[in-house]
Amino acid sequence: EVEVEGNVVGRAIVPSGASTGEHEAHELRDNDTAYMGKGVLNAVNNVNSTIRKAMIGKNALNQICVDTTLINMDGTENKKVLGANAILGVSMAVADAASKALNIPLYRHIGGIYGNKMPIMMMNIINGGVHAKNKIDFQEFMIMPISGISYEDNLKIGMEVYHNLKMILEKEGYNTAVGDEGGFAPDLKNADEVFEILMKAVEKAGYKPYTDVVFAMDAAASELYNYEAGLYEFKGEGDGITPINRNTDDMIAYYEKLVEKYPLVSIEDGLDQNDWNGWKKLTERIGHKAQLVGDDLFVTNPKRLKEGIEKKVANAILIKVNQIGTLSEAMEAIELAKNAGYKTIISHRSGETEDTFIADLAVGVNAGQIKTGAPCRGERTAKYNRLLMIEKSTL
Repeated sequence: EVEVEGNVVGRAIVPSGASTGEHEAHELRDNDTAYMGKGVLNAVNNVNSTIRKAMIGKNALNQICVDTTLINMDGTENKKVLGANAILGVSMAVADAASKALNIPLYRHIGGIYGNKMPIMMMNIINGGVHAKNKIDFQEFMIMPISGISYEDNLKIGMEVYHNLKMILEKEGYNTAVGDEGGFAPDLKNADEVFEILMKAVEKAGYKPYTDVVFAMDAAASELYNYEAGLYEFKGEGDGITPINRNTDDMIAYYEKLVEKYPLVSIEDGLDQNDWNGWKKLTERIGHKAQLVGDDLFVTNPKRLKEGIEKKVANAILIKVNQIGTLSEAMEAIELAKNAGYKTIISHRSGETEDTFIADLAVGVNAGQIKTGAPCRGERTAKYNRLLMIEKSTL
């Protein structure tokens, strides 16, 4: 919590990710016996002591000044001294307090009169990879409802596809337990099986693939990459002992077939986070057919994004504020992306909270797209409900 003059209190809760890029800002954990080492009391102490002293007297309306102070106090490239989680909590809470002091919604404070675009949803309705204990190697399979004339219309489409998917999975004998982001986690063998069942769900809900609903996926390829072998290991597609291995060219060919066969319009982290050459080849081959999203590749870092733009790698960036650690730096990455013609997607984390900050951020910056999981579990539905409120408030 951050309190400003007039007893206005800004609040923020910082998320965490199970699938993290190695270039992300540092999340400070206690690494002791409490909470299995995952506690954040040191980060909390940094907020209540060092950061608090530096913030007293700062103008909450000057977000860049606040964030620059936090960055300089830490003094490291990846915020490992104070912790990106400590810094971000303050950065977000200051923005929240400022919007309340001005008596305007957070999205309006972030975007001014220009922030008014409702985002297209990327609903992760089948979970795999490190987000679920099943055999699916790729991490996320998403639907994007696109034919509604409003956000509310598209939310209805997505909800109906999600629940029809559950009925299909139950009928075919699959487990309908959900993964980290609220999507179902059935033991399907490969991407083809997943997309086939998604096609059935769309049609069973009374909608048309391509016209009403398109698909997206997060390969999270860095989680599959074996650096020693130089290969991507698909353990779920193997026989339980030996995985199916693919090299970079195999991966690109795999994606090409999926894009041709299904209404797949977006592929996130299709290759390893350090394989710039592979990403360039992927972009040349598929970039004109699909959105190629850098998540672990760019980690919401303006410096890495600038390198990607110069190398003509990918054509979209995933924005996760906790990957970089301050709102200002995330906004800088968004502006840089837009100026280069890259699409922007505001994203949650697998270890999400009930904080709805990213819903306001998506509208405030006119991102155009948002990832916030399946329409299931409170920490996911909170964002969908907040977006509904924003749309109603702007009518």
